[in-house]
Amino acid sequence: MFRYGLVAFLALSPIAVPAAGWAYDIKPKVPESAFSGKLQPDIVGLSSNTEGSKAAPIFESYLKDLPGVKPETAQQKFGGTNVTYVTAMKFTLLPTSTHPGESMIAVFSSPASANRAYYIARMLGFATNKQPLKSEMIERVTAKYGAPTAIGDGRLYYFYKAGKIMSVKQKYTPATALEALNAPINPKIAVALNDANGRGSCVAELKRVQALEKTLDKLVTEAKAANCDGLVSVEIFPGITPDRVSKAEFTLIDFKQIASATKIDADAFAAEKNEALNKTPLGNAPKL
Repeated sequence: MFRYGLVAFLALSPIAVPAAGWAYDIKPKVPESAFSGKLQPDIVGLSSNTEGSKAAPIFESYLKDLPGVKPETAQQKFGGTNVTYVTAMKFTLLPTSTHPGESMIAVFSSPASANRAYYIARMLGFATNKQPLKSEMIERVTAKYGAPTAIGDGRLYYFYKAGKIMSVKQKYTPATALEALNAPINPKIAVALNDANGRGSCVAELKRVQALEKTLDKLVTEAKAANCDGLVSVEIFPGITPDRVSKAEFTLIDFKQIASATKIDADAFAAEKNEALNKTPLGNAPKL
C-alpha cells in the first residue's frame, strides 16, 4: 500500500546486541520540530514526538482489534558501534474476505537525534457495506485536526508554520468543504502557499515526498525546500458511489525535524567514526 523504500523489516522481537562493534555513549540532541505543546497532531497516537524505542506499544494497542496482525520493525547499528536502534516500524493487513486491507508505517531518526518519528502514514480501507459518507469523514477529520489550511484534489491539507496551522483565508462549511474535496485545489490557494519566490508549495512537496524513499538523506532536500514546517494530509478515495469513501490515507511529515535531525545525525556519525579511528591502531612498527 505504501512505498517503504529500501528498508529491511523483520518480525518484531527484543533488540539483541550484536557481537561486533564497540560500546559507545550517544548523547542525544532533541531536533527542532514543526509541532510542540498542544499543537501535536498524531495518527492513532503516533506523532513526531514518538521515539522508535517506544513505538511498539502504540502499534500493539491499535492492533488488538486486528487479531493475528503483528508489527514489524527495521533496525540498524549506529555507525560501527554495538548500539542498535529502530529505524522504522510498520504493519500490513492484506485484503481478505472480511477486511479491505490496512497498513501503517512510522520512520525514525537515529538515537543521536532522539530517535524521533519524522514520517508517519496510515492507509485505512472500508468494507463495501461499511463505507462512510465523505461528509462524515470530513466531519471526523476536522473534529480531530481542526479547520484545514486547504481542501481539494480529494485531500484535506493541514500545513504548519511558526507554531500554528497556516491560513490562506479560506473558510469551509460542511457543504463547501465537500464541494472543494471533489474539485481540483483552487489555483489561488496553491499560489498562496508558495514562498516569496513562488516556490516551495507544500502541496507539491507532499506528493514528492510520498514518492521518495523515506530515509533522511532522501527527504532532506524536499524538507528544506518546503514553505511550511510540517503537514498532515488526509486523502479520501471515492467508494461504491461518489459520495462514499473506499479508503483514506493519512500522512504526517515533520519537515523541520527532518532538516534538523539530518544535521544532528550527520555530525554524530562523523564524530563516532572519528572516535573509532582514534581507538583503532593503524599498524605496528616493523622489526629493525
